Amino acid sequence: SDPLNGNFILCRRSSYYWLCNALDVYCPVQWEYGRLNLHYTVVSKRKIIKLVEMGAVRDWDDPRLFTLTALRRRGFPPEAINNFCAKVGVTVAQTTMEPHLLEACVRDVLNDVAPRIMAVTEPLKVTITNFPFDEPVEVTVPNFPADESKGSHKVLMSTTIYIEQSDFREVMEKGYKRLTPEQPVGLRHAGYVISVHNLIRNKNGKLVELEVTCQKSEAGEKPKAFIHWVSNPASCELRLYERLFLHKTPEDPSEVPGGFLTDINPNSMKIIEDALVDVSIKDAKPFDKFQFERIGYFSVDPDSTGAKLVFNRTVTLKEDPGKI
Repeated sequence: SDPLNGNFILCRRSSYYWLCNALDVYCPVQWEYGRLNLHYTVVSKRKIIKLVEMGAVRDWDDPRLFTLTALRRRGFPPEAINNFCAKVGVTVAQTTMEPHLLEACVRDVLNDVAPRIMAVTEPLKVTITNFPFDEPVEVTVPNFPADESKGSHKVLMSTTIYIEQSDFREVMEKGYKRLTPEQPVGLRHAGYVISVHNLIRNKNGKLVELEVTCQKSEAGEKPKAFIHWVSNPASCELRLYERLFLHKTPEDPSEVPGGFLTDINPNSMKIIEDALVDVSIKDAKPFDKFQFERIGYFSVDPDSTGAKLVFNRTVTLKEDPGKI
């Protein structure tokens, strides 16, 4: 067979051929290729070892790295990595690419394979004071709204639900389409529109609960927006990742004079310990992948236990940055 090597082996080719000829054995054809680098990270094994030893990352499978074990833990599908490499192509020259190109390949794959689930990162309690049922009711949520033939799952809806804090504003602002005291909002998949009639605060004046009324969507005007929600949820931990380094090329002394170890992004990982997720995925296994509606793609981390799931954010959704 013919070997494929990084082009750092080029300097050894002559001695390799000399040995094969001296032993009178077949000389395989040598194929060399250049290293594929990414901005905002390092891929050198020697440098990754230093990151691990100094505690900048937890291990070789830390999802902020771009080792294969790290990409797997973060939730990157093998198909996405292969698609990215195919788009870049194989060349003898060293190549450096932007991470968002790889992330786009990941979204393309996960969009077709990751079921949609509702989860709330920063919960705000909402009590529906005129909930029309005495018991929680089942709501059908499609796994893939664009293709309902791929199945669905059931979620419970009761008098108490939780929404994102960012989906409510006390003061109406121009262009804001979600919930305010003057503006109702629809609940995704539920078929209801809610309107605020009371704000509840704690002794420090912090808003802790909304009291709302609900009506069927078809009973009034169509709301300007629909938001996700959870009811009777399970607590989970979310790990949100950003670039590991502050500069595009941390190994470049002209860009980072102090060396790559001085360029670590202190905000490269944010942990949300008390997020809420639909209990329909309470039995999810490590590396199972989901799209949390309106939030991003997430993968179950091996640190998960029977008592609490842990999710790594694989990539964010492609959203209009001006959308509020």
